[in-house]
Amino acid sequence: MAALVRRRNIPDAAALVRLALAYAVSDLSLKDVAAWAGAFDVARITGPGLFYRLREAETWLERLLAQTLDREVADHPSGLRLRVVDATVINGPGAMGTQWRAHVLVDPRTGRFEAVQLTDETGGEGDARHPLEKGDVILGDRAYATARGVHAVRSRHAHVTVRLNPHTMRICGKTRRKMHLLSRAGEIPQTGGKDFSILIPIPPERQTKSHKPWRLGDAIAWEPARVTAGRTRTGEIIWVLSTLPAADFPPLYILSLYRLRWQIELVFKRLKSLLDLDALPSHQGPTARSWMLAKFLAGAVAQKLVEPSGALSPWGYELREGRLYT
Repeated sequence: MAALVRRRNIPDAAALVRLALAYAVSDLSLKDVAAWAGAFDVARITGPGLFYRLREAETWLERLLAQTLDREVADHPSGLRLRVVDATVINGPGAMGTQWRAHVLVDPRTGRFEAVQLTDETGGEGDARHPLEKGDVILGDRAYATARGVHAVRSRHAHVTVRLNPHTMRICGKTRRKMHLLSRAGEIPQTGGKDFSILIPIPPERQTKSHKPWRLGDAIAWEPARVTAGRTRTGEIIWVLSTLPAADFPPLYILSLYRLRWQIELVFKRLKSLLDLDALPSHQGPTARSWMLAKFLAGAVAQKLVEPSGALSPWGYELREGRLYT
């Protein structure tokens, strides 16, 4: 690959990995990393030479990270496999808005991240960004409660359980007439949960950039689902959209299952507080993407060396994992 063509004073791939990790994890400049490499006989290279190597190492680091994370995916011969998806923003100095997004997939029961995809500010969040298998259950926040996202997940024989904003997603009842969930708020008990059976109309592909509303008759598919509603201690209603069957997963199970989504926030906190993922030195530089990939590679290696603590409840008490059925 281009990263190792004409190696010259970089002896092998291991040395290049050490250089990339040293630049990403430490606060050293390229010149200082080159001096460190020379002092410890890792490589004989200058600061500009290291800049060139890191610029050309982007694709190589991406494959190396993918291979490292591939070994994190646990076998699941039976039952359903929980996966949390979310994205975090990474900005460089002087940022005036979003510059990069890291789309991450996490196993909430182990606290390990298993897939990463980097995009610029135009890369929106979506359920279909990560590899999914039959039996996966995707947990996400409101950004992932979209008709096309649900359809993409179900087409792979996986399930979704995501927070729903009743104002932003069109849902219908069994008669395919639009359902207004907010008008049913009075039916939600103070304790426990309540299910509403729904159908999700999948919109047709846009032929133009027009944002005109589309007709329900033009839906390309109808996905059966349910909305589970419950109240917080202050009485606020939480709406959770799920495609898991009601016969096997009662309302309280769905609400407790959604709470596991919080585990990805702990992953982001570890990456930013321990590895300084949010300290991108140059947001538009040719080495910015390589720097971020090396950060995630360092995190992937670290979680192999130190076992994460597993699921932790944001309410301060233990989360108990129920049995999942196919």
